[in-house]
Amino acid sequence: MVHPKSHRELLFSASENLSVAENVADRPTCMSSRKQTPDPLISPRRTLVIMAKAPRPGVVKTRLNQSLPTEAVIALYRCLLQDTVRLAMSLSRVEVAAMCRPSEEEELSELVGRQVKIVAQTGEGLAAGLTSVFQYFTEGGLREVVAFNSDSPHLAPSVLLNAFDILGDHDVVIGPTHDGGYYLVGAKASCPTLFENDGLGTHSALERLLSRTKALKLSTAFTTPFYDIDVAEDLLQLEHELKAAPEKAPQTAAWFGNWKSSVEQLRRRIGER
Repeated sequence: MVHPKSHRELLFSASENLSVAENVADRPTCMSSRKQTPDPLISPRRTLVIMAKAPRPGVVKTRLNQSLPTEAVIALYRCLLQDTVRLAMSLSRVEVAAMCRPSEEEELSELVGRQVKIVAQTGEGLAAGLTSVFQYFTEGGLREVVAFNSDSPHLAPSVLLNAFDILGDHDVVIGPTHDGGYYLVGAKASCPTLFENDGLGTHSALERLLSRTKALKLSTAFTTPFYDIDVAEDLLQLEHELKAAPEKAPQTAAWFGNWKSSVEQLRRRIGER
């Protein structure tokens, strides 16, 4: 993939230009997490929120629809989501929840299990969903909240725990993807304008988010760059990774066996490009 700025250039630029704001008055659009000095003996509650969708045709993994049968895409998303929940539940001292559209609450609850709290977002689209995450989960107490996508179950648990650790010293944490987006974003306070015009789902999503954190004077740090499953090349990279370590995402690893012929056809088409 070719983009106007390389991932390395973008992160270097961000590290140069992002500033730390200690003055609450400089950022009136955020409900500050620094209103009072917390008791050092009290640890903030950690909540990992999975940005989830009901596995429906034309709704999930749409960029794979040209490469795989619809039934395979739906089955893949179910596996990715269930493995993501498994990853989240493996984290110690972290609450797990999922954010979705109101019409999908019951379907998702049946899919991921009753142990995961399902919360309906306000508004349409991923930007509205992310805004809803921090409005809902940072209200009424000392919280570190990380919103995580539903298609990176192969991520190391230590990366997610590190994201929470970063929030101890920063306002925002971002997990950048190699294609110019991000697989997680975390904060300790609600900033309703943080995701305005951020181009989610595009190769400029990370750059736009960084421009907002800079404008809001929010100190920002990064977790390990990673990849999520958007296009056929991502899927084949995941297949290679899970062949070596299927325990990372067992449901998804099994999916590759169940849809072996479709994956093989996909591999041949990519090889012919």
